[in-house]
Amino acid sequence: MTNRRKFLKASAFTGIGLGAGVLTRLFAQNGSAVRTAPNSEVFKSGLVLSTWDAGIPANEAAWKAMESGGNALDMAEKGVNDTEANFSNLTVGLGGFPDRDGHTTLDACIMDSTGNAGSVMFLEHIKHPASVARRVMEKTPHVILVGEGAYQFALSEGFPHDSYVSEESQKAWKEWLKTSQYKPIINIENHDTIGLIAMDTQGDLAGACTTSGMAFKMRGRVGDSPIIGGGLYVDNEVGAATSSGLGEAVIRTCGSFLVVEAMRHGASPQEACEEAIQRIKMKHTNYKDFQVGYLAVNKAGEIGAYAIHPGFTYSLHKLGTNKVYKSASLLDN
Repeated sequence: MTNRRKFLKASAFTGIGLGAGVLTRLFAQNGSAVRTAPNSEVFKSGLVLSTWDAGIPANEAAWKAMESGGNALDMAEKGVNDTEANFSNLTVGLGGFPDRDGHTTLDACIMDSTGNAGSVMFLEHIKHPASVARRVMEKTPHVILVGEGAYQFALSEGFPHDSYVSEESQKAWKEWLKTSQYKPIINIENHDTIGLIAMDTQGDLAGACTTSGMAFKMRGRVGDSPIIGGGLYVDNEVGAATSSGLGEAVIRTCGSFLVVEAMRHGASPQEACEEAIQRIKMKHTNYKDFQVGYLAVNKAGEIGAYAIHPGFTYSLHKLGTNKVYKSASLLDN
């Protein structure tokens, strides 16, 4: 493994500007994606992979959708809907922390096995932004709707206005106003952004990502969660990836897209997640001051997880078991 990694670093594939690291793995003869053989056991039963401990009930909801005849897209949507509906969660859905002006705004995206995608950003008063994102994907010629436009579209599609305000998040906001200090706290994301990747029994992949964003953010701020290629990317030929943590760092490096491209060129999901974290390290001198974690799955049903700091966890429902795992990290002691 050591010799192989040295080789990969030494033979940078720069022709498409992807830089050094595991993306240098040899192409197939025709330059197309390197495809891994499917795991028949996983294909027969499916899997669900999601960020953090909160992924356990989300995985269960996704699994139920599959058992009811749903495909990977249904699984992804229903899985994150479970988290969005949990108003006690302070960083996803209408129960999430507000921005610095006291408004809770929601961001979400969804992507199916055919490459179609939908996204909503800066959405208020709608309980299930991930479902609105799916409608954007399926019923409009667009990928992204934002703000008032996204809200009006949601209403036109039958989503009800929801005026819920979390007393707990409002209390935290008023306490924050005393100092108005804006600084990411490492692993506060252990109940934030839920990114979820589903593989159905046909071996097709889909994903969804939803959040209320960073607590007390500037009004109008959008992180990586609703950005295709940032917080989520799915390529049904290769695999899928999602992220959690400081969205600005993920956006600057097109993180989830980078993970999938690494897998396209032959990296394992684990190597691909490590490559994406290394890219953040290369581009951010202050990388020790924040957390980012990546999850990935390839078409063989293999899993990868990697973060900057220890403490990133993920939930995996596979072969009859739904369990929380600890991710490896760059700064493991």
